[in-house]
Amino acid sequence: MNGLRSMEAPKGSEAMDDSRATAGEALSIGPTVFGELDADPSEVLAGELTDLYDPRLYINRELSMLAFNRRVLEEAEDTRNPILERVKFLAITNSNLEEYFMIRVAGLKQQVDAGVVDVSPDGMSPAEQLAAVRREALALMDDVQSCWSDELIPQLSASGIHVLDYADLTPKQKAFADEAFQVRIFPVLTPLAFDPGRPFPHISNLSLNLAVRVRDARGNVRFARVKVPSTLPRLVPLKRNSGSRRQDGTVPYHHYFVWLEQLIAANLNSLFPGMEILEAHPFHITRDADMDLQELEASDLLENVERLIRQRRFGDLVRLTMNSTMPKDLRSLLAGELGVAPSDIYAVGGPIALSGIASLHDVDRHDLKDPPFTPAIPRAFDDGSRQVDFFEAIRADDVLVHHPFESFSPVLGFLESAADDANVLAIKQTLYRVGRNAPVVAALMRAREHGKQVAALVELKARFDEESNISWARALEDDGVHVVYGLVGLKVHCKVALVVRSEGNRIRRYVHLATGNYNAVTANLYTDLGLFTCDDDIGADATDLFNLLTGYSAKTEFRKLIVAPINMRERFLELIRSETERHRLHGDGRIIFKLNSLVDAEIIRCLYQASRAGVEIDLIVRGICCLRPGIKGTSETIRVRSIVGRFLEHSRIFAFGNGNDSIVYLGSADLMPRNIDRRVEVLFPVESPALRAHLVDDVLAVYLRDNVNARELMSDGSYRCVNAGEASPAIDSQAELMAYRERTGPPIRPLSG
Repeated sequence: MNGLRSMEAPKGSEAMDDSRATAGEALSIGPTVFGELDADPSEVLAGELTDLYDPRLYINRELSMLAFNRRVLEEAEDTRNPILERVKFLAITNSNLEEYFMIRVAGLKQQVDAGVVDVSPDGMSPAEQLAAVRREALALMDDVQSCWSDELIPQLSASGIHVLDYADLTPKQKAFADEAFQVRIFPVLTPLAFDPGRPFPHISNLSLNLAVRVRDARGNVRFARVKVPSTLPRLVPLKRNSGSRRQDGTVPYHHYFVWLEQLIAANLNSLFPGMEILEAHPFHITRDADMDLQELEASDLLENVERLIRQRRFGDLVRLTMNSTMPKDLRSLLAGELGVAPSDIYAVGGPIALSGIASLHDVDRHDLKDPPFTPAIPRAFDDGSRQVDFFEAIRADDVLVHHPFESFSPVLGFLESAADDANVLAIKQTLYRVGRNAPVVAALMRAREHGKQVAALVELKARFDEESNISWARALEDDGVHVVYGLVGLKVHCKVALVVRSEGNRIRRYVHLATGNYNAVTANLYTDLGLFTCDDDIGADATDLFNLLTGYSAKTEFRKLIVAPINMRERFLELIRSETERHRLHGDGRIIFKLNSLVDAEIIRCLYQASRAGVEIDLIVRGICCLRPGIKGTSETIRVRSIVGRFLEHSRIFAFGNGNDSIVYLGSADLMPRNIDRRVEVLFPVESPALRAHLVDDVLAVYLRDNVNARELMSDGSYRCVNAGEASPAIDSQAELMAYRERTGPPIRPLSG
């Protein structure tokens, strides 16, 4: 999904990039615990829950993910957002659901097929979770259709953007559309017949298709499938015309579109000449896309990942979506041939596979989108009068960069400077999702051309980015870069760049650590934090980390970094318990976490123990939260909020304590078993008092004051909007951070190494 206001939900978005749900990991939403109770759940459970393993204390992991998607849908329903941003949020909701079925639902189905009956911490078996997921997903899909048909379509039309059914086109528009079909669409189509001589065609993952029935001259009724090409725009543009003159004197254009599948259906005579077209109905399928990787040796990993990419389109079918107007006999034919159970069929009352409407955001109507925003350059790198040398600036003090409020260009400039600097001896970097156009990779290639020692850890197992990463790995190898593909059994998810530089009689190490990927595109769409430092201990830890990643190492201790799976679980629990003890001694215990997901049951229990001791705890959890706040005697000092806004909230901040002696870590890890136990992750300390104060007093504080985009998690697992009261000013945390950077940042100028 997701940059939540990116043009499309990026494939393998962090919100969805997850491993299989396991019996010990899937944590229930209200109905299985509280039923239809009229009383406040926090009152009902008060005094009952002495056992922190009690399933009533946990919200189901899968349903919590669906609740996040509903919060994204609410942004599409929010009339305060510009209409084209609302369309984008609706497209992201659909894209997230596709990924949810490909990964999470597929995992639950595999557990059911394997006969797994173990219950998750919330007390639900895999079969019970599947049933609950279907109920919630159906309701969500119905609400998506209502939002599109009842709200967005009329408002788009009123704004001069018309998405039309083929039947509603004027004769002139039909003539234009039909000509476009013959010239640009017809040559791409391949009808596939199904009869005794030709087997039922394979339907690939996420494909949109037409189920077509025709009658031949002898009266025989035949079935055929026509795939709607994904290489063509889902919404076919028609001729535009000018509208009424605006008050400012400009004349906007009216834009007209027709659905691609409807245009194909209206011209099926061209595909089946001499046949009578009886009917055509769209359908869409979702397959299991989380193929198991059998990791053998590192030399085989690239080949194995390439094989899995090819196999992904053949995964087991987990969802068949169709329009509710499809006749029952045709629905039965499809279900039978595809081997789909009734519980895997989802019928909706409007256009299916609405992810394609994201293209509407390309319409040239800036007045219908968020106003543009230009990120600032940190003063440490540009004081407004001159551009400062990167290495000089980092030697002066640690530098924190907050994307997208601050530009990603310092990260690129740092690497480009290192590539060109004659004193730089080596560059080592982890690459997880760098994107199709990757200036970071170009900088590493340039460094190698200049004779530097360059090593790159390219994680081939970054879901849905495998093909891109394979291409970059090969390109880097061709340029002489030392490329490592990852570790057997572990994903390398940490974000670290290490530059080794000769300075006089010593070697100094400069390190960039981050919460987000080295991706110049998503850095404009996701909120993330990066730290530049030349701290000796962190530099030594970074060296040890890369030795672990590229060679053999039994390293179990690090000086300042917290590294998963080596010591993260132990150190994190230790930090929570230390703050709990601090509160017992001094009464001022304080914990604030900002992260994407909170699932790990052991850490949740530790937070419950801290709350029982009286520690004040605020959790800003964008997506999945399995902790149930506000239960008297267990979690009454814990507050949980989620923020969905213009940018995808992706930064992870972990703050313990108050004032100058507070401890603040940033990092790549969420609090989930996969991150802590099955990935290489890094949490890094923020040691500068000024930077710690900024993160706690400026960044976290504004998120906790947000009363525009924030939703509060209730004890029953539901979310409610945090609305500004009549006497309270509206606080949009992301808008506040944009304004803060505009006030404090220097004039914007191009930044290069």
